Amino acid sequence: MLVQNSRIYMDKNFLIQEIIRLKKEKNAVILAHYYQDENIQEIADFIGDSLELAKKAQNTDADIIVFAGVHFMAETAKILNPNKKVVLPDWNAGCSLADGCPPEDFRLFKEQHPDHIVVTYINCSAQIKAMSDLVCTSANAKKIIESIPVEQKIIFAPDENLGKYLQKETKRELVLWKGSCVVHEAFSLDKLIEIYNKNPTAKIAAHPESESHILKAAHFIGSTSGIINFIKTDPAAVFIVATEAGILHELTKAVPDKTLIPAPTTEDNSCACSECAFMKMNTLEKLYLCLKNESPEMLIKDELRIEALKPIKRMLELS
Repeated sequence: MLVQNSRIYMDKNFLIQEIIRLKKEKNAVILAHYYQDENIQEIADFIGDSLELAKKAQNTDADIIVFAGVHFMAETAKILNPNKKVVLPDWNAGCSLADGCPPEDFRLFKEQHPDHIVVTYINCSAQIKAMSDLVCTSANAKKIIESIPVEQKIIFAPDENLGKYLQKETKRELVLWKGSCVVHEAFSLDKLIEIYNKNPTAKIAAHPESESHILKAAHFIGSTSGIINFIKTDPAAVFIVATEAGILHELTKAVPDKTLIPAPTTEDNSCACSECAFMKMNTLEKLYLCLKNESPEMLIKDELRIEALKPIKRMLELS
C-alpha cells in the first residue's frame, strides 16, 4: 500500500489477494456484468448479462453476494435472495434507463392505460418492477412478449428503443415509455459506415437498446450474451461491436484469432467506443472495501420485495 497526501493507494496484487481471502472467509460470491472493468471481470466468480446474472443470483449458495454491476442489478439480486447479504462496490452506480423512469410518473402513465398489462425491462427500479406483470431482459424479451395473448394490450417500459425493436420482431403494438440507454444511443451511423467501408468483410453486431438506424445496419441483433455467442460461432474474421466496450475483454480471450472493432460514438473520446460511466464507477479497490466492510448493503422493504419478485419469477419460469 502507498500513502500519498493522506490517501491510501492499494496496489493491484494486494487487492486481488485480499479479495480472494475475504471471499473464502465470508463465503461470498462475486457476480460481475460484462461491462465491468477488466480487473473486476478477472476476479469475478461469474460474468454474465442481466438474465444470466439473475439466474446465478437465484441459485447461489453463498452467504454474501457482491454484485459488481449497477444499482438495479444488486436490487434484483436482493429481491431474489432476501436472506442473503447483497453488497455493491459503489452505491451511486446507477442506470439512465432506471433513473429515467420515476415510480410516481410511471404510476400515472400506467393509470392512463388501465386495460394494458405491464412488461418492464429488467433495467428498472424495484418500485417499477412491483407495478409490472412481467419483467424481461434483452435475451428473452421477444419470448416474453410472444407469451402474452395477441388480444392483450401491452405497456413496455422503460427502453423505447428496445420496445420499437420488439414491435418490429413480434408484430405487436406496444405502448412505449420514452426512456433510453445513454450508452447505446451514443453510436454514430456515419462513423459506423465509414469503418464498415474500410472493413467490408466485417459483420456488425448490435444490442437492441441501440437506435433503429444502427439496428438496420447490423448483421446480428442480440443481447450481450447473444452477441458473444454470435461472434464465437460465426465464421467471419472481423466484427464491429455496437454495445458497451467492456464486452471486448471476454471476447478477446474467447476469439483471439478474430478482429474486434468497437462501434464508434458521435462524441470523440479516448477509447473511440461507448463506455458506461456508471459501470466504470466500480473499481477493484471499491470491490475490496465493500467485501471487507460488507457495505454498502442493499436493503429492500419486504412488502416491496414481495411485489417486485412476482414478475421476476414469472420471467424466470418462462426463460
